[in-house]
Amino acid sequence: MHLKTLWAALVCALPVSAVLAALPQQSLVPGGVAVVDVGDAQAPAPAVTFNGRRVLTVRDGTRWVAVVGMALSTKPGTVHLDVQPLQGAPRKLPLTIADKRYVEQRLKVAPGQVDLAPADLARVEVEQKRIRSSLDSFTDTKPVTLALRSPVQGPRSSSYGLRRVFNGQPRAPHSGMDIAAPTGTPIIAPADGVVLDGGEFFFNGGTLFLDHGSGFVTMYCHLSAWDVKPGDVVKAGEVIAKVGATGRVTGPHLHFGVTINGTMVDPALFLPAP
Repeated sequence: MHLKTLWAALVCALPVSAVLAALPQQSLVPGGVAVVDVGDAQAPAPAVTFNGRRVLTVRDGTRWVAVVGMALSTKPGTVHLDVQPLQGAPRKLPLTIADKRYVEQRLKVAPGQVDLAPADLARVEVEQKRIRSSLDSFTDTKPVTLALRSPVQGPRSSSYGLRRVFNGQPRAPHSGMDIAAPTGTPIIAPADGVVLDGGEFFFNGGTLFLDHGSGFVTMYCHLSAWDVKPGDVVKAGEVIAKVGATGRVTGPHLHFGVTINGTMVDPALFLPAP
């Protein structure tokens, strides 16, 4: 069955009140999330884009609200959200993005995982396209909620946005949240969704992607095992995988990522406080 058909069946089985999405915490910084009023919900939802990408819109009471991910590379200052109502002129809504300084961490790993052999580099390039395909997924189905359960219990051992230096060589900032837990600890789906993809990746080890609707995608890395396959519909709280230490890691933990409008954002904005 096609993913959209699965999602439609899942959402139609819910009461109307359950389809109303709880909103994440707003944080107008690079790596944060903007929650923006874009119009009266008595009218059809407007088409909203940011930097050319479709943006998730949800009903919040009597208003339509856009939930917009800000990339870590976003420069502080004014950015604009493009809003096109079904009828009427397009609008540009300004958003002021503040600066935020993230910390730096230095790690020692096996040399072969920093200076890659040609075969490994070729593998990583193929895997990056596969990962990007999942993270860029966008369906017309609205998420059931934007307030996520914690996928695993444990200390959050490094923060989103942390810039890592491997063996003295700087790499891109950390785009998810690490939650420390012993190998084999169950990982649950933090919200209803559909499995997009899963497999073994060079850097990420065992990895799963869940589609929660309209560009809201979660990622789970370094898994020791997983119990679902692409196309499976999962419910919030269902065990989907187990914590591991696969890929490039220094110990067992879950790397948990959240993507919205194709942008990796701070998962803490969608989770309860630790």
